[in-house]
Amino acid sequence: MSPTTTLTGQRALVTGAASGIGQACALALADAGAEVILADRADCSATRDRLGDARQIRVDVSDAGSVAAMFDIAGPLDIVVNSAGMLIESPILQMSVDDFDRQIAVNLRGSFLVAQGALRGMDAQGSGRLILIASELGVLGRADFSAYCASKAGVIALTRSLAREFAPRIHVNCVAPGPTDTPLLDITSMSPEWRAKEADNPLQRIGTPGEIASAVLWLASPGASFMTGQTICPSGGAVML
Repeated sequence: MSPTTTLTGQRALVTGAASGIGQACALALADAGAEVILADRADCSATRDRLGDARQIRVDVSDAGSVAAMFDIAGPLDIVVNSAGMLIESPILQMSVDDFDRQIAVNLRGSFLVAQGALRGMDAQGSGRLILIASELGVLGRADFSAYCASKAGVIALTRSLAREFAPRIHVNCVAPGPTDTPLLDITSMSPEWRAKEADNPLQRIGTPGEIASAVLWLASPGASFMTGQTICPSGGAVML
């Protein structure tokens, strides 16, 4: 393990850790030496089994009381990764208010609540790394995903504001992945035509959770000590900043 990515002695919490990008982030942080706490609405046993031993907390990131309880249980943290999220495909003229509100609640309000809880503890201890997971669609936009795009654009803006508010002691960054092979995207059920559309980027493929976790690991590590307020887009080149 490179000294720039060693996290021995660090305590990390990952939301959305039951599967997909969150699971990959938890595994990467643990592999780098961090003590990882798993949080999700779903059961994290599959992730915990791969780690060998890890605490698990049930949480609904859209619920303030649930998030507050999560941080009370977790205790002091050096690294927090908010990977919990949801997506509903719907043209805006057919979208229900409930579907819009649910995506904003989980993706944006959830990021706010997790960030607030994480930063409260990190501010008291004088250091920490907060990493929020957004999406390339928060940068690019996409037809039939207006609520999701709006929620993820909000996460990117939230990252920038919080980075300025808590600098220089706390680093706040964002990872905005392109299409990734996770249960949320469910590429196994896609038609060949739709899968080709998802892979329409210069690298001509869909990403893996491990590739996204690599970006998160770097932002959590000493090697990213001069990074804050940034959004990294592992998107196969679909987003070039």
